[in-house]
Amino acid sequence: MNPHLDQLHPYPFEKLRQLFSGVTPNPAYSPISLGIGEPKHPTPAFIEKALLHAMSGLSSYPSTHGSEPLRAAIAAWLERRYGVPALDPATMVLPVNGSREALFAIAQCMIDGRKPDALVMCPNPFYQIYEGAAYLAGAQPWFVNSEPARNFACDYGSVPDDVWPRVQLLYVCSPGNPTGATLTLDDWRQLFELADRWNFLIAADECYSEIYSGSAPPLGALEAAHQLGRAEGERPYRNLIVFSSLSKRSNVPGMRSGFVAGDPVAMKKFLLYRTYCGGAMSPPVQAASIAAWNDEHHVQENRALYREKFQLITPLLKEVMDVELPDAGFYLWADVRRSGLSDEEFARRLYADYNVTVLPGSYLAREAHGTNPGRNRVRMALVAGVDEGLEAANRIVQFCKSLA
Repeated sequence: MNPHLDQLHPYPFEKLRQLFSGVTPNPAYSPISLGIGEPKHPTPAFIEKALLHAMSGLSSYPSTHGSEPLRAAIAAWLERRYGVPALDPATMVLPVNGSREALFAIAQCMIDGRKPDALVMCPNPFYQIYEGAAYLAGAQPWFVNSEPARNFACDYGSVPDDVWPRVQLLYVCSPGNPTGATLTLDDWRQLFELADRWNFLIAADECYSEIYSGSAPPLGALEAAHQLGRAEGERPYRNLIVFSSLSKRSNVPGMRSGFVAGDPVAMKKFLLYRTYCGGAMSPPVQAASIAAWNDEHHVQENRALYREKFQLITPLLKEVMDVELPDAGFYLWADVRRSGLSDEEFARRLYADYNVTVLPGSYLAREAHGTNPGRNRVRMALVAGVDEGLEAANRIVQFCKSLA
């Protein structure tokens, strides 16, 4: 057995299952889950139609590199969305079966096991794939805590100087899961300077980029690189690759369709790695993905639904807990200390009394530098419909008032 498997932590939802063990929720209430970030809005009909019309593609093996039309559609979307120079679809874009497996695989590809004490840096709280990828690549995770006083931004300036030489890969999530925080141009300038100085790769997870409440979309990593003069030359987007997905943008989590794009040197190595272990995307999924990336109308409608939920639900919850509208994404990252309960107690009792599921924040973070930045917070995924989301919010308000 691979000994690194013993380093893996239980997944947050397994911890939640154990927390709820033995609890029978109040039968007077129908179940509402805000615990899992699984989009519940309907899949657009035109995407389903494109998938069905391409079923003849099941008769042939797909290429790991993906079809040229799909890579071209992704490159065109990146150019439209971020205003960046056209990326070469042949060398700078790679379709993948959802961003999750690619985020895991990049560590297996890029970590140099010949160098002792390799580190993979990531935010805390974080998407647990980052940590597992580090361990199974033979590296150790190094956490940079998000700070509420900095709008949940990570203070990379606080990292000791002797840590940076060991960093081989840095995961960034913007908009963040679970905080919803986004990186600024100054944040990116600092990260690019660090990556150039210490020669590590930045893996930018941007799966929530198309869900935002304001009029301006979040700044993307490629966009920041372009604004800082890093998008052209012999090696454009040096030390940077981005990961994105259709799951949240287009409400197709079951389709498992995403992409990786950026630094052509890193992309060449990643393609080589994936020819051995990466599953190629099914031709029908590729056809449906082309349709999805080429259309923005359904994305605008999807975003409007999330905006409506946030505008209705956030003020209600602010009556009983400390919570603010996030920069982007579909999570509320709420401080529940006003309830007098810990995050675990809050989640367990809310489930028992009102049949609403939320995720304890401490499950999404690790004890690092003397604190667990998820402690006393809960993550609420506003993925249900508007009416169901409002019902969940009203139950949470009733629950908190009952504690008083």
